[in-house]
Amino acid sequence: MSMPFGYASPEQIMRDRAEYARKGIARGRSVVVMQYDQGILFVAPNPSKALHKISEIYDRIGFAAVGRYNEFEALRLAGIRYADINGFTFNRTDVTGRGLANLYAQQLGMIFTESIKSLEVEIVVAEVGDTPEEDQIYRITFDGSVFDEQGMAVIGGQADAVAGRLKQRYEDGMSLPRALDAALTALTEPGGERPPATQLEVAILDRAREHRKFVRIIGPRLESLLAEAAASSSGKEAPAAGKDAPAQGTGAPQAPEGRPPTGPAHEAEPEESSGE
Repeated sequence: MSMPFGYASPEQIMRDRAEYARKGIARGRSVVVMQYDQGILFVAPNPSKALHKISEIYDRIGFAAVGRYNEFEALRLAGIRYADINGFTFNRTDVTGRGLANLYAQQLGMIFTESIKSLEVEIVVAEVGDTPEEDQIYRITFDGSVFDEQGMAVIGGQADAVAGRLKQRYEDGMSLPRALDAALTALTEPGGERPPATQLEVAILDRAREHRKFVRIIGPRLESLLAEAAASSSGKEAPAAGKDAPAQGTGAPQAPEGRPPTGPAHEAEPEESSGE
């Protein structure tokens, strides 16, 4: 029996799709998601001010992605719709990081097996709990595989090398400045310079906040936090930059003693989750 022209075995097709997706994801810059003592930290080198790699999905749930922006942005919006519908129809506590991870795994797995082109994306869904033991970090790959990560996750770029450097510095119960310092050290090539604040995207899921936990850290607060991270790395006392500075704007939340200042109101407010 003659084989049809252009025939390729299913195994070869799957290998080709996987290789295509991996190459596209590796071209992006790595994203680090890791626990710290008060929640979960997201760090991504990102010079763009309009295209976010890190976003809020729901009250306690954050989203990070690498790859093609239009593809992971569509997944983010699908997750927001899923969360909003289920939270409104049933209960807000019924929306969980595990449920969203399963949703993304089903979508990515179906596209990988049925479409000609696989999506060039890798995503992380993180949910902050009332205690560090209840925190959840899920990594979902382009083929729909789900990995329940413990403490930290790295996606995109040279993920293996970044994860190796991060493991050397990661500890349970790290403060936010120390966690940020560890993430930046992992993201920076040995001998290289850390990206400036204007080229970083940083956000946290803060378990101490009421209701919505997602906070995007930008502007003066990010610069102050980077100074504290550099001081913690050098073993010096962290500078008090921004601690006594007057809050900009109106209604700026005040940080409790011992925690970094929240900065201006437009910087400390959580990102809107409608996404549309």
